[in-house]
Amino acid sequence: MSLLNIMNIAGSAMAAQTTRLNVVASNLSNQDTISADKDKVYHARSPVFETLYQDMQDGIRSGVAGVKVSNIIESETELRREYQPGNPLADDEGYVFMPNVNPIEEMADMISASRSYQDNVQVIETAKNLALRTIQSIEDR
Repeated sequence: MSLLNIMNIAGSAMAAQTTRLNVVASNLSNQDTISADKDKVYHARSPVFETLYQDMQDGIRSGVAGVKVSNIIESETELRREYQPGNPLADDEGYVFMPNVNPIEEMADMISASRSYQDNVQVIETAKNLALRTIQSIEDR
């Protein structure tokens, strides 16, 4: 595997983790939104990652080439329903629906995505240093 492939793979992972961080930010920013209609309230979302393969030979995958976000799905966890009779968005019974966003899970997901991103930055940095050492050793001959 060439050093450029390594950088491409790490770059695809960084792009996927960036999407993951954007989804977490969206979830956290909408955690306090409300609606009287169950169908209009924000639902927590999460990305689905898919492995990208380099090529197929005789029906066998020969090499991993990265990762991509194949979909962003909505959580099917039950929405929260709170009694707020004074709220102008409350339904006839005085209830509002709130998103199914769990801020603790979102913060843990944010930390995980951030660390994964940092790990891939380190992979690129290591590949770059190896390439520079290779060039330097060729020049020293």
